[in-house]
Amino acid sequence: MTIIDTGVEDFYPTRVTGKVHPIDRTDPTVWGAPGDGPVDPATLASHEAKGYHIAEGLLSPAEVQTYWQELVRLSGDQELAADERVITEKRSGEVRSIFEVHKISELIAELVRDPRILDRARQILGSDVYIHQSRVNYMPGFRGTGFYWHSDFETWHAEDGMPRPRAVSCSIALTDNYPFNGGLMVMPGSQRTFVQCAGETPADNYKASLKEQEIGVPTEHDITTLAAEYGIDQFTGPAGSALWFDSNIMHGSGNNITPYPRSNIFLVFNSVENALVDPFGAAKPRPAFIASRDFTPVTR
Repeated sequence: MTIIDTGVEDFYPTRVTGKVHPIDRTDPTVWGAPGDGPVDPATLASHEAKGYHIAEGLLSPAEVQTYWQELVRLSGDQELAADERVITEKRSGEVRSIFEVHKISELIAELVRDPRILDRARQILGSDVYIHQSRVNYMPGFRGTGFYWHSDFETWHAEDGMPRPRAVSCSIALTDNYPFNGGLMVMPGSQRTFVQCAGETPADNYKASLKEQEIGVPTEHDITTLAAEYGIDQFTGPAGSALWFDSNIMHGSGNNITPYPRSNIFLVFNSVENALVDPFGAAKPRPAFIASRDFTPVTR
């Protein structure tokens, strides 16, 4: 095992040499209480148990159209195309993701501060929050490439220095999500198990992993074990719905070979009480556009 001294105790060691083993999570999934925000007690309890919940109709049809047009504008911006925050598909060269999008788009910056989103993030994490990461994801029809099974927290812990899984992601669908166009799959309850990954982190691993992740992914044995214990759910539904999911839940998506594109706005909120330190499994942190080190709380 590679030992990297961050100055903070490592409760979730990963990127190890030798045999990996699952670690029982000691942290809660929900840090706040029912009275702290807009999420009702039943939904909050379900989020604690399953590690996710769906907010249907978070955006109106008119809002969906507005944000969809913004995504089209961003993907076609020739000046932005050369920016390192724009990630393209490994094979087709089409835009796959645009990172730090809340700093590029004023529309999305306003969305981050929207009480429908911000208050929910604060309630789940039980504190003020800041944006750890923002991006828009494009999965075009016929050629959209999926994301292999992984825990976001494993990467954020190893490569960004996030101490604990006190972060929550909000994926807002701007297109209809069907069972057949690469919709996100999650293993409900798997957030309670931290799955170690083997292998040291290569230098500048993010340059390859944002196109296709190969380091920091669980073994097929671990995926099979988790699926047998927890099963697999899929996020489907109309545009405007939002999936809120825990940073440590095991999730992934398949390729999209249908004519129906799938795009979303992806916002990651981290507790200000869980600010990043030095990476636990890498020689240096990833760039700030992937993992912000500005811990200023988001305010309305």
